[in-house]
Amino acid sequence: MIAALARDAKREAEAANERRVLVFAGDRDRGFDASYDAIEAVASDDREASESDDRETLARDDGETVSIVSTREGFRYEEHGPREADELLGRTRDVVVLDCHEQFVPNALGRCVGAVDGGGLLVLLTPDLDAWPERRDRFDDSLAVPPYDVDDVTGRFRERFVGTLRSHPGIAIASLGETPAGDTVERDGLVGSRGGTAAESDGRVTTPPTVPPNATFPAAAYEACLTSDQARAVRAFESLATPGTAVVAEADRGRGKSSAAGIAAGALALAGADVLVTAPTFRNTAEVFARARELVAGSDGDGDGGGDGGGSDIDGDGGRDSDGGTDARRLNVPGGGRVRYLQPAVAAELPDGPDVVIVDEAAALPVRLLERFLDESLSVAFCTTVHGYEGAGRGFAIRFRERLLDGPFAVRDVRLDEPIRYARNDPVEAWAARALLLDARPAVDEAVAGSTVENAAYRALSPDDLLANETLLGEAFGLLVAAHYRTEPNDLARLFDAPNLSARALVARGRVVAVALLAREGGLDAETRRRMYEGERVRGNMVPDVLTSQLRDEEAAERRGLRTVRIATHHAVRDEGFGSRLLREVHSEFEDETDYFSVGYGATPRLLRFWRRAGYRTVHLSTSRNDASGEHSAIMLRPTSEAGRDLLSHHAVAFRDRERDGLSDAHRDVDPDVVIGALRACPASAPVDLTEVEWRSVVGASFGPGMYDSAPGAFRDLALATLIGGEEAIDGEEAINGDDETSLDERERRLLVRKVLQGRPWESVVDELGYVSTAACMRALGDAYEPLVEEFGTAFALAERDRFTRE
Repeated sequence: MIAALARDAKREAEAANERRVLVFAGDRDRGFDASYDAIEAVASDDREASESDDRETLARDDGETVSIVSTREGFRYEEHGPREADELLGRTRDVVVLDCHEQFVPNALGRCVGAVDGGGLLVLLTPDLDAWPERRDRFDDSLAVPPYDVDDVTGRFRERFVGTLRSHPGIAIASLGETPAGDTVERDGLVGSRGGTAAESDGRVTTPPTVPPNATFPAAAYEACLTSDQARAVRAFESLATPGTAVVAEADRGRGKSSAAGIAAGALALAGADVLVTAPTFRNTAEVFARARELVAGSDGDGDGGGDGGGSDIDGDGGRDSDGGTDARRLNVPGGGRVRYLQPAVAAELPDGPDVVIVDEAAALPVRLLERFLDESLSVAFCTTVHGYEGAGRGFAIRFRERLLDGPFAVRDVRLDEPIRYARNDPVEAWAARALLLDARPAVDEAVAGSTVENAAYRALSPDDLLANETLLGEAFGLLVAAHYRTEPNDLARLFDAPNLSARALVARGRVVAVALLAREGGLDAETRRRMYEGERVRGNMVPDVLTSQLRDEEAAERRGLRTVRIATHHAVRDEGFGSRLLREVHSEFEDETDYFSVGYGATPRLLRFWRRAGYRTVHLSTSRNDASGEHSAIMLRPTSEAGRDLLSHHAVAFRDRERDGLSDAHRDVDPDVVIGALRACPASAPVDLTEVEWRSVVGASFGPGMYDSAPGAFRDLALATLIGGEEAIDGEEAINGDDETSLDERERRLLVRKVLQGRPWESVVDELGYVSTAACMRALGDAYEPLVEEFGTAFALAERDRFTRE
């Protein structure tokens, strides 16, 4: 029965160039036996498994196996643990077997689906489907963050997932008995017999791409394309040879955009260009480099990039790194061209002056980082997945494109719709999109445009409500995907099942216009706090963990907090107060249940201002940058109880004292506007207690012939005192409507940060802030301290001032 089920599914999949899913539900060992029976049934005579293949290699005892079966070369087996599923990126397999018994990780499922080739099978080994939602596995353990335990985790995500298995075309389900004789077929998964996609229709495009007339890339670049969409994308990338050009390539996953970018990178490098490639991780660029290498190797005439004819090498040293292995992150090409990878935050500095930048998975990077690539001296390509398990990160499409179109670049758009490895109507793609909400998106603009804050209703989004209403679920999760570049399928499971998480929304005209994902933190017992203090990581308690392990406050995790994990407003009504209204409603609902509200995020001036006006205060700024975003993370608190106020007061003072010295050390390169925003939101006032000698130096530099270098510590104390927020509205509403006005203008505040607090060289400050000379910058610094002398000066200081101002 299993063999026949697999053969029928495989034959229909191959005929339609689609994929099929086989679900073997029941005992785990029986599931592995069934998967072998299925694989052997679909293996053709010329792809028989080798004698060395042993069924026991597939069924490992630890139960963490994501098992990959390949029939590409001699029908071989590979194994990957769930944490190794990323190794499937950019690879294709005829059959993928995913063991879901010991832990079912949504992210791993997304990667496995993407690895199955057209005509291939995805095999899922699951517990009995009716009982599965009630079972708890290792992934559930990860959701049971302290003080909760696994009994508090629900099974709603799997309940919904099972529903998709039983309702979508292309999915066969076999319930396994104790012996093969007891196996039953619940669904055969055949599409053609159900009136859906015809098994013979919509195969690969048969007309191969052609070399366009007047192409500037070599013919081999177009001959490497698999679809006409890819050829159109490569044609658009030709414009990157001209500085000041930007190309935006968008596609759903599996359409070959990264391959097209790689072909273009190789062609540009062959023409002598320095091509800098970046993406959230190097793994994301595997396809780019693979295609670039193939094109360059083919240009050597021997197909392997080597030989005596000047073939390409890697890193200029024979193609080897210091350990004797290939340096996959760099490809040097005869004639001086090259393709190289750098992490986004490093690449944004444009080291060594590249000619072309290719940003792959651009939607997964913050808009503020993307803007740093808009240098008119080069050309840049932004390639982005519209829908994928990585999360769509719609900030790219919504906000960054506006910035790009308003700039000086000549912008070309290209979209790839034709799937590379399977037919356009593949039912497995549609199933995965629904099961993991890969295509989740906010309500259409027209449905929410014109909505007002006053008419929006505040409501809880309970897991039961989301399970019962697919539209509500899609709009809410779609907003979370749109707002943050890291939202992924695991987050969908957390939304349904994690006991520490809850969601709240504003709904206008029946549509979700703003959503907040909230996490309960803290309230931990003394033993847990001790382990945390001694270095043990405690899941799901981000702010208590930082306060305890990094900032050395063992009692901090006793306080109960509510952290805003994500907050998102529909872009059609952004900047109209919906986010602030949603936060006020959250504060009102939960203020009696917590000691403080908190938030942690990649700090930007705009976000620092938003959270400060919502009453949140800075207690920490990370010393390192996020590799992908290039931003330092800020942690802010908004106290609701006396214990919360004590916690904030203690850590605000500590933050103030750290920054006085840290700004010239670990935070020396932080954006001055971020420094200003973080200090402005710190409620611990900075004391000014200068000696008469120090006042003479400050007053002399401000009103007379003195020099800054005579007392840098005194200047630092005054700069900190004027930039820091002090005791303003530590727990009141005044901060919500507060402003950022001080006695200094914007450039003067930046001058205080760059020169006085961060200790930058005069020449660097002059160039960055646009002063005409070092002398002019020095005079401006003295002028900036005049109002500070007036505000903070003692009687002695004011008398000293009068010596220079007396007519």
